[in-house]
Formats: sequence, C-alpha cells, structure tokens
Amino acid sequence: MGGAFTVNHLIYLAQGVVWTLALSALAFLLGGVAGFLVMLLRISRKKTLRWLSYGYVQIIQGTPLLIILFVIYFGLGVVGIEVPPLIAASVALMVYCSAFMGEIWRGCVEAVPRTQSEAAECLALTRWQSLIYVILPQAVRIATPPTVGFMVQLVKSTSLASVVGFVELTRAAQIINNSIFQPFLIFGIAGAFYFALCYPLSVWSRSLERKLNVSRR
Repeated sequence: MGGAFTVNHLIYLAQGVVWTLALSALAFLLGGVAGFLVMLLRISRKKTLRWLSYGYVQIIQGTPLLIILFVIYFGLGVVGIEVPPLIAASVALMVYCSAFMGEIWRGCVEAVPRTQSEAAECLALTRWQSLIYVILPQAVRIATPPTVGFMVQLVKSTSLASVVGFVELTRAAQIINNSIFQPFLIFGIAGAFYFALCYPLSVWSRSLERKLNVSRR
C-alpha cells in the first residue's frame, strides 16, 4: 500500500542530487587527469606505448560501466579488499572517463593542422614545447564542446552507483519508493532532477560548439 510523499522525501532526493553532483565532479577530475595521461600515451612516438594505451581504450570502451563497477566493488571484496561504495563508484567512473576523454582529447590534438607543429619545429621548439605552447592551446578550443557534452553522459552514468548501495539520486529514489511505493511520482521527480542537471550542460555544449567552431568562420 502506498504512502504520502512529504517534504522530507523531497529533501532526501535533493540530498541525493548533491551526492550525484559530488560523484560526477570527483569522477570528472580524476578521469580528466587519467584521460590526459591516456592521450599523451596515444600520441607517443613509442609504438609500444601507443599500442598499450590503444588496448586499454578498446577494452574499457568495450566493457559496460556496470561490469567495471562490479569488478571493483564485488571482485575486490572476494579477495578480501573492502572498498566503500563511494570509492568503488569513483574509481569505476574514473576508469570509464579516462578511456573516453583520453580518446576525445587525442582526436582533438590530432585535429590541429600539421602545419602548426611544423611551424613550431621551424622555431626550434622541442616536441614537448610544441605540444604545450602550440598544439594544446588550440586543441583545448576544439575539445571543450565534446568534453562538456561528455559530462552529460557522466552525470547520468552516476545512477549505476546505486547498485553498490551508494545513495545518490537514483538510490535515494529507490529507498523512498520502497517505503511509500509511488514509482510514477518519485522516479518522475528524480527524472526531473536529472533533466535539470543535464539540460543546461547540453545547451552549453551546443553553444560552445557554435562559438568555438573555427571552420564555420
């Protein structure tokens, strides 16, 4: 039998939104650092490093995020390593983000015209100086819209953390629904919260794409 949806339930969902944002931010920061390293390995002149990073990207992109989360949370638990839900979710999302953002950024670096690196060589810049002072500043301009767009996917992906007991927005909705059983109302409100988080990012991504797309100018 269903119960009444109260203000306390709404506050509990709002707390879930805060944890969703915290998990998204943590995963984006950690995944961004790891993704930058993946990008550097993908454009390395050493063939072994390129192939190792390529294999990593293909494995992670070809594996569902839920499986990665299960391996970290339940798999490590089997061998005696207890991982808190927040840590497990953060690490799983970091691994997931690193593969996708690393590949996004690799493509953006390679999208910078070859003439730019050739010009840097004419100025006697080393490969790293060329990358830092010439290539990356231009690649950032190209990478900003797809990176913001990926953040939308990341926010929605945090809902999978609910399966390991981390109380973000989806898990908070599940807990409330288990007590009052009003799925249409509760998950409808949760969906509205997700929309409120993701829609501005989608609009921002499209706006950045129009503003930063040099090819249209």
